[in-house]
Amino acid sequence: MPDRFNAHAPSMTGPATRGFAITPSDSAALPEITRAVYVGVSGALALRLSEGQTVTLANVPAGSILPLRADLVLATGTTAGGLVGLL
Repeated sequence: MPDRFNAHAPSMTGPATRGFAITPSDSAALPEITRAVYVGVSGALALRLSEGQTVTLANVPAGSILPLRADLVLATGTTAGGLVGLL
């Protein structure tokens, strides 16, 4: 399939080109640092940002795409579901 934009360098503001399912864990890091996180089921999202800070986002609505550079999504404190790491 033709891709007119394959020769362009990816940017942080451009669309994601890859993704992976996130299973929250208090110890297992994500396979890659995200450029965004998709939330499929509303709830709280506890994560560690790439610079090391841990934050909890309350009441994240379903269907949200959060532009977060995260390396860990914590099981403790996360009630949101259907999480996808976007790259």
